[in-house]
Amino acid sequence: MIRIILFLVLIALAAAGAAWVADQPGDVVLSWAGGRAVTTLPVFALGLGIVAVVAVIVWSILRGLWRVPARIRSGRRERRHARGRHAITQGLLAIGHGDSTAARQHAETARRHAGGDPLTLLLNAQSAQLDGDREGAQRAFRAMAEREDTRLLGLRGLFIEAQRSDDAVAAVMIAEEALKVSPSSPWASQAVLGFCCAKGDWAGALAILDNNQTSGLINKATYRRQRGVLLAARALEFETVDRDLSRESVTEAIKLAPTLIPAAVLAAKYESEAHQVRRAMKIVETAWLSQPHPDLADAYAHVKLGDSARQRLVRVETLAAKTPGNIEGALAIARAAIDAAEFAKAREALTPFIAAPTQRVALLMAEIERTEHGDSGRARAWTLRAVRALHDPAWTADGYVSDRWRPVSPVTGRLDAFQWQTPVAALPSDKGPAIESSPFEEAMLASKRIELPKEAPSAPPAKPLEPVAEKPVDIIKPVEAAPPAPQDNTPPAAPPAPVEPASAPP
Repeated sequence: MIRIILFLVLIALAAAGAAWVADQPGDVVLSWAGGRAVTTLPVFALGLGIVAVVAVIVWSILRGLWRVPARIRSGRRERRHARGRHAITQGLLAIGHGDSTAARQHAETARRHAGGDPLTLLLNAQSAQLDGDREGAQRAFRAMAEREDTRLLGLRGLFIEAQRSDDAVAAVMIAEEALKVSPSSPWASQAVLGFCCAKGDWAGALAILDNNQTSGLINKATYRRQRGVLLAARALEFETVDRDLSRESVTEAIKLAPTLIPAAVLAAKYESEAHQVRRAMKIVETAWLSQPHPDLADAYAHVKLGDSARQRLVRVETLAAKTPGNIEGALAIARAAIDAAEFAKAREALTPFIAAPTQRVALLMAEIERTEHGDSGRARAWTLRAVRALHDPAWTADGYVSDRWRPVSPVTGRLDAFQWQTPVAALPSDKGPAIESSPFEEAMLASKRIELPKEAPSAPPAKPLEPVAEKPVDIIKPVEAAPPAPQDNTPPAAPPAPVEPASAPP
């Protein structure tokens, strides 16, 4: 609407100007080199306008002819760029569905038509990775690392290739360089943090963690937990070297992460040595309610130095009562009961878990049989059963099982990765029973529990020293062969011999 109004205004102004020129009296005289031209003002104005229009047209034609080569070059460049972009798009799609041949072809096309495009370098690197060409991938990532716009991406690719080649030194150097370029890079900070933990540089690890919290990579709750993990690891390392630093570190760690099991155990130990029994018990109880653990039960049992085995048993029973039905509580009670020679209480604690025992349950039952009755046969049977029993929980991180807690996963370098749980490889299958007892184990475990069947109470008991083979009993009666058919002259088959029962197990 505004354009229409402006157009009408311009037309009106032009008409007014033309009318004004037409109304002006007089002539226009042009004289030059002896020549003289006389015309009216309207004719002169019209001629001047025609000359201006012709000049503009001629200038436009000359200017267009002058720019033709540049336009040809620009069009050719745009077509090459379009082909390169199309090749990049198709190559990335080929990488997405795993077609290495098509990805390599599109990468070559993109390199010819759009060699300077950052996506071309990325396509070349990923196609080389898909083909297993590590040298080609490293060349592409080095080229990316030399550019300002793709430097961080190139360093990331070189870091991954160094990890695949098991070159830890190069991986850490690349991560440190990336951390200088971008302090808020998550993968670089995680890699450098894991390296600091591996070499025991706890001050450097804490500094990186503070930088992560400042950069917004982690929230406050995660920061408190991870700082507690690093402080607990430092406290464990300096437990026998610098006890003051260890005590200071674990005190701060238990405030930041009260459910961290290693920190709770070590803090309870220091509080117990300082005769702060109630405080030590409170620390262990808080961690136990979050995740029962045998180290917590042991620390709770020995929280007061000089107590007898029965006093420790009572204390462990109090702790186990806070999580009823948990197997760790039953195992802790059984361990304390065996130390206190309360074998009946130990059996009672393990009874709910005997049907499908874990390795620790089976080993405790073997210890009970050996210590209480001196029955080496039944103890050996329980020991053999422990070999094929269900696995107990362990410190596990990314499929790696460790005999002790660690602050960082050795597989991925992830902080606070270890969890107290049953390893994935040890989980039972849904297709059938995971553990089967051998006949020898069943015979040994049931050898002192043989009773007569209730259906035949009048049957006389067997003599203990009489061999079973002296009085064979036919279990399967001989079956008489059927008479042969009239048209068959085959002689009748002989009756099967009676089968003797197997002798009882020793």
